[in-house]
Amino acid sequence: MKLFDRLLHHDDLQAQFWRTDFPILKTRVQGKPLVYLDNAATTQKPLAVIEAESEYYGNYNANVHRGVHALSARATEAYEDARAKVQRFVNAASSDEIVFVRGTTEAINLVAQSYGRSRLQAGDEIILSQMEHHSNIVPWQMLCQQTGARLRIIPVNDQGELQLGIYEALLNERTRLVAVTHVSNALGTINPVKSIVELAHRRGVPVLLDGAQAIAHVPVDVQALDCDFYAFSAHKLYGPTGVGVLYGKMALLEAMPAYQGGGDMIRSVSFEETTYNTVPYKFEAGTPNIAGVIGLGVAVDYVGSIGFEALVSHEQALLSYATPLLADVPGLRIIGNAREKTGILSFVLEGVHPHDIGTILDGEGVAIRAGHHCTMPLMERFGVAATARASFALYNTRLEADALVAAVYKVREVFKP
Repeated sequence: MKLFDRLLHHDDLQAQFWRTDFPILKTRVQGKPLVYLDNAATTQKPLAVIEAESEYYGNYNANVHRGVHALSARATEAYEDARAKVQRFVNAASSDEIVFVRGTTEAINLVAQSYGRSRLQAGDEIILSQMEHHSNIVPWQMLCQQTGARLRIIPVNDQGELQLGIYEALLNERTRLVAVTHVSNALGTINPVKSIVELAHRRGVPVLLDGAQAIAHVPVDVQALDCDFYAFSAHKLYGPTGVGVLYGKMALLEAMPAYQGGGDMIRSVSFEETTYNTVPYKFEAGTPNIAGVIGLGVAVDYVGSIGFEALVSHEQALLSYATPLLADVPGLRIIGNAREKTGILSFVLEGVHPHDIGTILDGEGVAIRAGHHCTMPLMERFGVAATARASFALYNTRLEADALVAAVYKVREVFKP
């Protein structure tokens, strides 16, 4: 490669342009420029999202759906406009299939307690995978305790890929639901979810996809996937914390009982009987995170303005650049080498605890995550208690990947035998 080409790549001109939208990236940590590589935990927010929330609170703060005054009307319009934006973003058939919740965790709990508890009984089975986040394990365990159902687990191979042959064998006449992650938060593996859905549907089994880690890194089309439920959080899509989305096919949502009571989920209430609202409001009890939903709508606009073709191309190039550099570090082992993966590099370094790696990297201004990443069964599968995890987003650059690798070499110096 010519020197000019290398310099052009290292400048990452497009990413540098995107970076100007994120005020926090000007921060210095320990006197050094912030290198933020903890995007799998939460992404940073563009100024447009920050300003949208501020504008709501500063200019038209009011409750939605319940007021006849001008502020309430404006807030309601912005809130429902965000629902329509999310519908288009994931290509749902109707905006009524978009339910606003607090995040992926609440979305999964909603399905478990509303859909699952009303249908499952002793002897029924739920299929999960070995790479699930705790938020897609614990709600189903709770459901199994309530109903007498049991979990069946799709194993992961040494590369961090689901073993689809075993999954197909697990499907049987007792299977009532499949709940799997679209993208692994600990490995970056992109699962073949379309095939997973097709195999389940051959037996009439509905599928929930945990899209928390996918939504900002791969295009999602719920109609093309034909999934029955899709859950994700705004804060991993450059949006606010405390808000998320449950997509569900309308026929399923309409048949499901209410999850929580109060507020917008009612049509009428007497001491003798309550009549529930229509979908999606049936599942949106109480005053919602109005500012967060509006911010999510702006985040969707922001990602849409970039486009997934450019976003995916940049992140994949960055992953291809960083992977061999990190793998060349003596004593370092990357956990998760799937053929299809997003920009996540989880690794262990011989003789060094991941928390020590994270601490030393923080001293270099490099922010990563260290721990089990809420995937303790997956950590056990790979024989480790924890990993250090660097995760990329659209605003990261090759120079930041270089900074990561240089900081890991410094860890080796500190802990050299």
